[in-house]
Amino acid sequence: MARHVITLPGDGIGPEIIGSAVEVLDAVGAEIEYDERIFGGASIDAHGTALTDETLDACRHADAVLLAAVGGPKWDTTDPAKPRPEQGLLGLRKGLGLFANLRPVKPIPALYDASPLKRELIDGTNLTVVRELTGGIYFGEKTRTADRASDDCVYTRHEIERIARVGFTAAKSRVTSVDKANVLETSRLWREVVREIHASEFPNIELEHLLVDNAAMKLVAAPRDFEVILTENMFGDILSDEAAMLTGSIGMLPSASLGDGGPGVFEPVHGSAPDIAGTGAANPLAMILSAAMMLRHGFGLDAQAAAVESAVERALAEGLRTPDLGGTANTEEATQAVLKYL
Repeated sequence: MARHVITLPGDGIGPEIIGSAVEVLDAVGAEIEYDERIFGGASIDAHGTALTDETLDACRHADAVLLAAVGGPKWDTTDPAKPRPEQGLLGLRKGLGLFANLRPVKPIPALYDASPLKRELIDGTNLTVVRELTGGIYFGEKTRTADRASDDCVYTRHEIERIARVGFTAAKSRVTSVDKANVLETSRLWREVVREIHASEFPNIELEHLLVDNAAMKLVAAPRDFEVILTENMFGDILSDEAAMLTGSIGMLPSASLGDGGPGVFEPVHGSAPDIAGTGAANPLAMILSAAMMLRHGFGLDAQAAAVESAVERALAEGLRTPDLGGTANTEEATQAVLKYL
């Protein structure tokens, strides 16, 4: 039976790279019916909002959502009354109950020299950032006057418990919980609840606590010491982008946003790259790897997911390089290289 997937190309390079992912999904034999909807800045232009009720409802009734990228200077504004493309992302996560964001970071040997870190530092790195996605400062009450602004950071025990379980379940041996418990009350609650879940449900997994500033430094100094990084919304947003650079390009990192049994959203970590939109130069590999995460986490098709990931690694090992990786291959050439090894 074919699975129903909503595709959200979004803005910038989004429409260019999502086509690459669909080509690869078709080639790997996944039976999927696609339903494309406008989203982000494109939706603002058409409907005055980044996420319409109709699009959200369609996503709720799908088996998965494949999202490319949103945003661009056209919609940048500091006016709180005007819509922003990023509001579509927050609305989608909240509307689908997607509280867990998984971002795997595993530098590929063929790209070690593209990393800003020495290869001996990144060799053997294989970590996953597990980020809480619907709480914290991004979703707290906001106020704004001409001279004062505030963003309320709130976490509940329930929110921390459920993301902690995702983090411990994802780990084979070790979880590093990241917070700012020396300053923030939300982080003190975070640390207490993570300890409780660890002791009662996952005692065989090693647990360490790190302050977020120490974690940021350690990600650069000793990235292979991490297996699973468990953290709250804003810290996870920042640390996962930092970790992405271990691979040499943010254009290489996929992600999955998951909830309690409903459709997940699968998207690359990178943005919409409006400076290269329409040039055909975009790197589609993170989008393709996000499609592989959809196969694995959305549909349980581990063999097909592994085949896609292997094809990407083989293409890179045989010399594929897009401009962000120091080469000249365009989007179509990169897609065809993956299809060749698939």
